[in-house]
Amino acid sequence: MNSIFDEIKKYKIVPVIKLEKPSDAFRLGRALLEGGLPVAEVTFRTAAARDAIKLLRDQYPAMMVGAGTVTTIEQVDLARDAGAMFIVTPGFNPRIVDYCLANNIIIIPGVNSPSQIEQGLERGLSLLKFFPAEASGGVKMLKALHGPYSEVSFVPTGGIDASNLLQYIQLSNVAAIGGSWMVKEDLISSGQFDVISRLCGEALTIVRQSHT
Repeated sequence: MNSIFDEIKKYKIVPVIKLEKPSDAFRLGRALLEGGLPVAEVTFRTAAARDAIKLLRDQYPAMMVGAGTVTTIEQVDLARDAGAMFIVTPGFNPRIVDYCLANNIIIIPGVNSPSQIEQGLERGLSLLKFFPAEASGGVKMLKALHGPYSEVSFVPTGGIDASNLLQYIQLSNVAAIGGSWMVKEDLISSGQFDVISRLCGEALTIVRQSHT
């Protein structure tokens, strides 16, 4: 389990992807790799999610592929069967979290309050998604949470793009950020995979600035 988290923390960015057609996954996966970002969170916002996850796992075994926007146990099972390496939920659903933990499925549940964070801590979870990040107080909120929950790391997602990425990445309790600006639906649907590669590279450049 820790190896997945270590890899996510290494790259600092988790592209949050919505695919309408599983066939787009092949070119998207290649675009992410060419952009230097071998991570993908394929959301269950469309019926293509399961097949897209399977294609990515089959074609790009070195890529970390997870399932996002998971809101039911049935989706957990579909994602696991397709080869998803981790599960991300928008909120903290105790039933889904407990199911994943009982079945040794890596999960990063969504939280945006102290009460939800403590539900995670009670279950031994120290990496949590902070969602919706900007609408929930953003950087200011994460700074406030660091005091009482210094042992928790977050993956803030929602409202983050190249303009505010550096502010989040510089926080000590941010392991990585989730974002869709580099993999927008219109870029995928119009086949602009070269643009996706460029945006991924630019995001990684911003991440490197946080270490200088």
